[in-house]
Amino acid sequence: MAEGGDRAGQTPPARPLDAIDRDILRMLQTDGRASIRSVAERVHVSRANAYARINRLIDDGVIRGFSARVNHERAGQGASAYITLKIVQNSWRTVREQLQALPGAAHIALVSGDFDVLLLVHTPDNRTLRELVLTRLQAIPEVLSTRTLLVFEETDLDPVAGQGAATPAQGTAPETDEL
Repeated sequence: MAEGGDRAGQTPPARPLDAIDRDILRMLQTDGRASIRSVAERVHVSRANAYARINRLIDDGVIRGFSARVNHERAGQGASAYITLKIVQNSWRTVREQLQALPGAAHIALVSGDFDVLLLVHTPDNRTLRELVLTRLQAIPEVLSTRTLLVFEETDLDPVAGQGAATPAQGTAPETDEL
């Protein structure tokens, strides 16, 4: 299955999700490698129905893709930081493109409040992080100021809605059952 949404150049209007769609989403958030067969069995629909629903969720842009949860420290990215940026008014699109090109950029958000952008980065070490902030970020003309917040420890939250159970950031091996 391909990356979701915007296949024909336009995102379709949002459709309400029924209980089965929500169950499928919870399942795939917990285990993105779940097979169609196991999804169908768990939500009590046929494999064809499960396949069609998943494809519809992808086409509608509800499912944006499938990914692995990474333990960044074990992957050689031992330094993580949230960086807040104040940017020139109306420069979001330009700044976003430049931030997307940064090595280690994991999440970028335009936000309200005391700063404009929240950026999460993962780097091999603090020296690399310092270089990223001082030579790459602060060299972007539209960036007025930055503030770096070092991450000392992370906890991934259980993606199943309403449970809020925390799991350590150390990844666990995914099951081998694939979509």
